[in-house]
Amino acid sequence: MTSGVITHIQRFSVHDGPGIRTTVFLKGCQMHCSWCHNPETLRRQPEIQVFPERCIGCRACAAACQHAAHEFNGTAHLYHRQRCVVCGECIETCYAQSMVRVGETRTAESVVAEVLADRPFYQPAGGATISGGEPLLQAEFTCAILEGCRREGIHTAIETNLAWPWTVVEPLVPLVDLLLVDIKIMDDAAHRAWTGVSNERILDNLRRWDALNKDIVIRTPVVVGVNERREQIGAIADFLATLRQVRQYDLLPYHPLGQGKYAALGRGDPPPEFHTPTAAELDTLAAVAARPNYVVKVAGAALRNWRNCHSDPERLDINPTQDTLS
Repeated sequence: MTSGVITHIQRFSVHDGPGIRTTVFLKGCQMHCSWCHNPETLRRQPEIQVFPERCIGCRACAAACQHAAHEFNGTAHLYHRQRCVVCGECIETCYAQSMVRVGETRTAESVVAEVLADRPFYQPAGGATISGGEPLLQAEFTCAILEGCRREGIHTAIETNLAWPWTVVEPLVPLVDLLLVDIKIMDDAAHRAWTGVSNERILDNLRRWDALNKDIVIRTPVVVGVNERREQIGAIADFLATLRQVRQYDLLPYHPLGQGKYAALGRGDPPPEFHTPTAAELDTLAAVAARPNYVVKVAGAALRNWRNCHSDPERLDINPTQDTLS
């Protein structure tokens, strides 16, 4: 049985494709975006997050640990991460949840079974979405889950950075109904600087996927100081206008929810905190992004009357109930 490492499975998700979905988050990512708010998904192996402020000093973790990873100096709880083998025995004793395991090895069959448990809620448009981290870092596991869902007639979607050779991407073609991809920056040098990888494969793979007449949703996390300028979003929109199968373009405002996770994972100081664009800035960018061949959404709300908006950024009609892909 094919197995892999997941962080969690989110049920009743409404932001990862059409309808009500079950989203499977896989662990590990080959990109290192400077603003990443999910650092717990970067490394493929399971990890332990430690939140000292929750510790009640019961010392049950120290009693359970066979590797002396936990030490108490008076009331201070010292966690020696270098000694830890992430067996999870200490976590089972921690009722205060000052330690949380991130990452669980699962078989594809067990994941599919959990997805199928929600089948009654998927109608008419919902289904399963594989996300990350980056699911193609565990390509065999990802394909096995998708194959299981397809056999059961479940609508499938995948969220991927698509920065892979086509030989890795191609097996997804018969298994995926909807492709969700980030385009963070069009300029390749800037993309390398902010994410650690080139965007050349991403753009080339999108062209290949588009030629196969498979639906695509594009997303851009909008980060002040990185990609919030009109010309940057306009360049992405110009590229999307050359594709036939893009159904939706999402502008997603940056949020700093991951800052506290870096310390909990023992990663040292978090990266510099970026800033979230204002609502007015997002409105302007939505108008810049509008093209006739797709719907624009800002933080989940659909942009209507794109022709008026494109000519006059002040005339924006946001309708969060419009029936779109997500």
